Amino acid sequence: MARFALTIVRHGETRYNKEKLLQGQGIDEPLSEMGVKQAEAAGRFLSNVMFTHVFSSDLIRAKQTACIIMKNNQLCEPIAIKYDCRLRERKYGNAEGRPLSELKAMAKQSGQQCPSYTPPGGETLEQVRARAKDFFKYLCQLVFEELRSKDQSELGATGISKISSSDLFPFVNHSSNAIPHNTNDNHVPLDANILLVSHGAYMRNWIKYFVEDLQFTFPPNLKMSRELSVSPNTGISHFIVNVESEEPFKPKIHCVCINRHDHLADMNADTSHYVV
Repeated sequence: MARFALTIVRHGETRYNKEKLLQGQGIDEPLSEMGVKQAEAAGRFLSNVMFTHVFSSDLIRAKQTACIIMKNNQLCEPIAIKYDCRLRERKYGNAEGRPLSELKAMAKQSGQQCPSYTPPGGETLEQVRARAKDFFKYLCQLVFEELRSKDQSELGATGISKISSSDLFPFVNHSSNAIPHNTNDNHVPLDANILLVSHGAYMRNWIKYFVEDLQFTFPPNLKMSRELSVSPNTGISHFIVNVESEEPFKPKIHCVCINRHDHLADMNADTSHYVV
């Protein structure tokens, strides 16, 4: 059995986010000044989290956010951030660079609605979900492979087996949409603690994959319709994942929080910039 923590963070604001223009994959825009501040705030929030693996989309807005978060981390020795194209934003084809309102107009003209509408040259939701599914299975296999390659004495030497869900993150005590852990589960060792930095529409489809394909259910005090909306910039989602075996692949996922952004409370930031 493998058990690991998974934290997913959306990148900070870009000029395109602020102006409500679609970026997708074809617009590789860096963070705005506000986006840098948001990433710094997320980094401070996660500064005492001991990550064992860090992955990021290879688009510059995500890469910058991941680097800023890890620069602020006080517990991790230098970890190489691995950039992966499977974590990229949904591709919006010829709608990239245009206002979100134009995408909605294109969808209406074709008799469809966003987000299910796929503009010419764009990715379908099924294709985005396939990328999310592939990467999640990759993470689970990675943890299993590392477990197989090390005996328990080696795990103890690395310190990974000493990490427990109670001291991984600052989520539990401070957020109105955080989910308290089962007290009997708090000190169970984790095999890995993984950070992903990605994009709004991609993250939404990842969570929909959890809900619709893996039968993950939201805790009673979270509203599914709200939590499946696009995360604000540097919104943070956190899960504990238990995988009994690689085959059959039936992970059990515990939700700690979704789209959390109270680390931005002291900033003059408009957290409604949900344009991808």
